[in-house]
Amino acid sequence: MQFHSTPTILRPRKALAAVALTALAGSILAAPPVSAAAPEGPGEGSCRTADDPSWSGWSNHEQVGQRLAQIEQTSGGRVDVEVVGHSPQGRELWAARVGTGDKVLLVTSAIHGNERTGTEALLGILKHLGSSGDAQTRSILNEITFVAMPMVNPDGGELNRRMNVRSWDETVAQFPQLAGAPRAWYHRLSGDGIDLPGYDLNRDFNPDLDYVPRAADLPGRDTDAGFFLSPESRAIRDVYVGLRAEKGAVDAYVDLHHMGPCDRLTGGEQDGRLISVSLDYPPLGVQDGAAYRAAWPALDQDKSRRYALTVANGLLAKYGNQSKLAAVGRYFHPDAREYAGQGRSAFALNGTGTVLFEVRGQQDDLGQKQHGMLVESVRTGVESLLAGLADGTVDRVDGDDFFDLPDYGWDTAAD
Repeated sequence: MQFHSTPTILRPRKALAAVALTALAGSILAAPPVSAAAPEGPGEGSCRTADDPSWSGWSNHEQVGQRLAQIEQTSGGRVDVEVVGHSPQGRELWAARVGTGDKVLLVTSAIHGNERTGTEALLGILKHLGSSGDAQTRSILNEITFVAMPMVNPDGGELNRRMNVRSWDETVAQFPQLAGAPRAWYHRLSGDGIDLPGYDLNRDFNPDLDYVPRAADLPGRDTDAGFFLSPESRAIRDVYVGLRAEKGAVDAYVDLHHMGPCDRLTGGEQDGRLISVSLDYPPLGVQDGAAYRAAWPALDQDKSRRYALTVANGLLAKYGNQSKLAAVGRYFHPDAREYAGQGRSAFALNGTGTVLFEVRGQQDDLGQKQHGMLVESVRTGVESLLAGLADGTVDRVDGDDFFDLPDYGWDTAAD
């Protein structure tokens, strides 16, 4: 697969430092096939794509580890995989790294455990970057350090649910200074019909990357920063901090998600069409996060919009905006929307351009055909940003043009 930007041959930079690979479970396997029995839904006009949805064909945690080991082994030293933490239930959290460039792109997937098109897409990108020898791939590897964390909520993934699995008692045992404090507002005693406690990990981030949980800050509010209470969010934070220390900055961060299957594009010729991909910049309240600028002067909302627009342009260049695969729009984002506890917000306040990438439907709403098409759309979008960072396209687009993308009617979106 070619990346969707004009390739530019650039001089090599310093070699990628080797990262030790911690043992990965099981033998090396190829990607599991999508079940031929996966039911197909009634089509484009329907909110739900299958009456009795199957989620076979999605890689589970063990299979992700096996595929990462295979990619690393066959890459001839290009791809390095590291265990950067463990989930509350003891599952490995992996970061896979490829490229030697000074520009850094960090991508996470499946922070909500039932949102895994990004996992499959990242495995495909890593395999391509680890084995291809074309001029554009060489240019990207010279210019970019690409770090992918393909499954950052494996406990939730094993249960096919949004939250992770972690009790408040476990949290207090790790942070005894929280004894007697109220639970964090984003901790729940159950979720998605499963009677196990856990966190919405996408609210557990703080722009103060050295923040230590304090009882006085709890329970917090949905507009506040989070508290780094779960090992998964701390692992993502630690990878980010390590890359900043090594490279000076993390240029871009992409957070891969799903959204509700009933969201539709609105405006002009797009009106009423089911959306396939929606993109967003950080939701930091009124006037582009004006309340944060004094404390966090590195915030650059226009940079995030340029990066999101680069993703959109790559999708539109490949597919157009008339196909079912890549009906591209803007994520629901009124001026007052404020989630400082999301990773994309916390990292943006530290100067990184951040992009939310949402595809239609949850993984168990997708039949076989849409499974493949939407994985491909995620891959195309991430590859477009890789190419745009490598050749400088991201700095030549107008961030205000992001607002020309069609909006959509908000039904069930919850990034």
